[in-house]
Amino acid sequence: MNIGELAQLTGVSRRSLRYYEQQGLLCAERDPHGYRRYGPDAAGAVARIRALLAAGLSTDVIRGILPCVSGADPIELTLCPELVHTIRRELAEMDARIEELRCSRSALAGYLPGRYPDPSPPITASTSSPA
Repeated sequence: MNIGELAQLTGVSRRSLRYYEQQGLLCAERDPHGYRRYGPDAAGAVARIRALLAAGLSTDVIRGILPCVSGADPIELTLCPELVHTIRRELAEMDARIEELRCSRSALAGYLPGRYPDPSPPITASTSSPA
């Protein structure tokens, strides 16, 4: 299928598909006219990429773990020790960013005097342990 067909099938823009290819996440062959041609598994690959991006992973991390990912909806992970280490590292980095945001939010909310109460309740994170 060509890039337009893949974009329509997956709901992902052509620009994003080209970006995924540039990042080494998606493979395309070139026809004699230079147009991209994607194989029958491309839609599943795009679904896996989108799911991992939605989980907060960077394209660099995705490139490293994509070989351990199968399925499309939902994705399935083959949890080799390297992948478990990568996921735990990413979770720790996310937890650190969440804590930084909590501190920033608290400082910013502290600038409001009592007559301007904070309209939104503080966000609490679940305390489940990483896999």
